[in-house]
Amino acid sequence: MASFPKPYKDIASLLGLLQSRGLQISDAAKATRCLERIGYYRLSGYWYPMRQSSLDPNGAVIVDQAFRAGADFCHAADLYVFDKRLRILILDAIERIEVGLKVKIAQILGQRDPLAYLNPSELHGNFSRKSKKGATEHEEWIQSYRRNEKRSKEDFINPFLKNHAGFEFPIWMAIEFWDFGNLSFFLPGMKVQDRISLASSFNIPREELLTSWVKSIHSVRNTCAHHSRLWNRPLVNNPKPPKAGDRPDLDHLAADQHAQTRLYAIIAAIQFIMKSMHPGSDWSNRLKGIVQTFPNGPNLDLKAGAGFPVNWETLALWN
Repeated sequence: MASFPKPYKDIASLLGLLQSRGLQISDAAKATRCLERIGYYRLSGYWYPMRQSSLDPNGAVIVDQAFRAGADFCHAADLYVFDKRLRILILDAIERIEVGLKVKIAQILGQRDPLAYLNPSELHGNFSRKSKKGATEHEEWIQSYRRNEKRSKEDFINPFLKNHAGFEFPIWMAIEFWDFGNLSFFLPGMKVQDRISLASSFNIPREELLTSWVKSIHSVRNTCAHHSRLWNRPLVNNPKPPKAGDRPDLDHLAADQHAQTRLYAIIAAIQFIMKSMHPGSDWSNRLKGIVQTFPNGPNLDLKAGAGFPVNWETLALWN
């Protein structure tokens, strides 16, 4: 195996490299601690927007190693903390949304058939069509569900097995084994009328918005759970945008194509659902508090990096 061509650099050497490229180190002790705790390449995503850039002859952006005037290591460190606090807040809302969706799905399906989640006739026909792998999407979903069921340590399991040996868990119990992946994969497999009922229970105007939003929220949840960067990153799954007139609270998003492809689109969807599920929640105020800590550094822009509209906090969605 060939040796890697670049030598290892200790923290002092890394700081020297950054300084040589124009990044100010106004607090060397803080910068050293950050690199020791967080690491160079995890932090590099936060100082990336502060690097100089230009356009090639084809109009593509070329990002240079040199930094813009006024760029400081502390801006990247503060942006990292901002991003971390944002991830924690988003996870808090996603947990509430996950629980609320599970309760409603169990109510919708359970009243028809306690084992509806295992019964193809109670689900959408497309869910039972064979995939290229030979199994149906529903069968693949059941395999994932079974793994989670087997791993679960819920207190209700042993009493149920003792009193109902040989029976499957009814959906109002089985749904507690689902992870968010199970939930987001199952949702499009529900009958259209059931998805409409589910969406309308949370004031979402169209069922396809709900399925798309949950899929996108699932991707963001995974990003948060793995402590990855949310800031200044395109979405893995863009949520389906609302149409003008769907809901007044969402009209601003329907008209903003940039926001539709950035983090704000997910945050707006989360807030819309939260207002229906938890109308007394202070989640939006906590978000406003975190956004107020957004650092003021070269080329750090809340709209460009995350799609937040100008004066977003005054919009009806957030009040």
